[in-house]
Amino acid sequence: MLLHLLLGGIAGWLAGRVMRGAGYGVIVDVILGVLGGWLGGYLARKLGFHFEGSAGYLFMAFIGAVLLVWISRLIRGRRRRFI
Repeated sequence: MLLHLLLGGIAGWLAGRVMRGAGYGVIVDVILGVLGGWLGGYLARKLGFHFEGSAGYLFMAFIGAVLLVWISRLIRGRRRRFI
């Protein structure tokens, strides 16, 4: 569990750097990274990919976190336009 939080935090931080723009902060980066690990793992299984170990988890968490950051910015951007 602690390893997932650490790797999720790294993945969330990396996703925040890659996606640029205003960041969400360390806690949200960790949450996005951990959720991204689950999302990335789910998507990889559905697409027929299989990654193992810490490096595989980090990679999938990064991909999933990038997707979550992208989706959250789409939602956040829409909300600003209508208010």
